[in-house]
Amino acid sequence: MLRIGILSDTHDTLPQQVYTFFKDCDELWHAGDIGHGVLERLQEFKPVVAVYGNMDTCDMHRICKETQLFHRENMTILMTHIGGYPGHYEKRILPLIESERPDIFVCGHSHILKVIYDETYSLLHINPGAAGRQGFHRVATLVRLTLDGTPKDLEICEFDKY
Repeated sequence: MLRIGILSDTHDTLPQQVYTFFKDCDELWHAGDIGHGVLERLQEFKPVVAVYGNMDTCDMHRICKETQLFHRENMTILMTHIGGYPGHYEKRILPLIESERPDIFVCGHSHILKVIYDETYSLLHINPGAAGRQGFHRVATLVRLTLDGTPKDLEICEFDKY
């Protein structure tokens, strides 16, 4: 059983809520647009799986991959920054979803929190919204869940982005 913290679109900002909401998590997943210095601070706090986003610098592109496919608790996870959502997946991602059949698909970019079960591909789609200050969103969001052969106990943290 693993406790996972999921975030995206920090854009150079690491709010205190990350440390409090994720304190009991075993691992963090960051779905891109990380920003300067954020990944290093997260890695000092917890183990991190991350992908770069469209606003990340070339330095981040050297450190992170565009897409991560990995396994936890007998589940397959696919993560990228720009991925779309059920019925509207990005054309680059759809073939991966079809071939790899992930149990969980995580993406960011939209700054809109979405958790949707996709019956077509039997996967849980998670976009954790945006945890940083940059962007049109008014409320910052974080997601955490437990993996125990299946995702469960999903919780959302909402806070003022300022």
